[in-house]
Amino acid sequence: MPETTQQGPVHERRKVIVGEVVSNRMNKTIVVEVVRKKAHPFYKRVVSKAKKFYAHDEKNQAHIGDVVRLEETRPLSKLKRWRLKEIVRKAALVPEISATEIS
Repeated sequence: MPETTQQGPVHERRKVIVGEVVSNRMNKTIVVEVVRKKAHPFYKRVVSKAKKFYAHDEKNQAHIGDVVRLEETRPLSKLKRWRLKEIVRKAALVPEISATEIS
């Protein structure tokens, strides 16, 4: 009798990208800019390409300047196809300087 092996469900791998938050003005939505660097095929110079992705942020926890990891998901709206997976690095907060301290 042939031996069969029982395996669990095979989950397809979702795409994951890392980028910097450039906008969080919308409710539960962030805009993340991903910069990709690649050598030009003919000129051999490094060329930067930037692309913006709209991502779902359920708890509104990401802020401008944060480096975040996004995971691909089903379409949530016209532009949103990504979901916030984790915040890799929080933005450094610069303390505000009042006008009286400068004088």
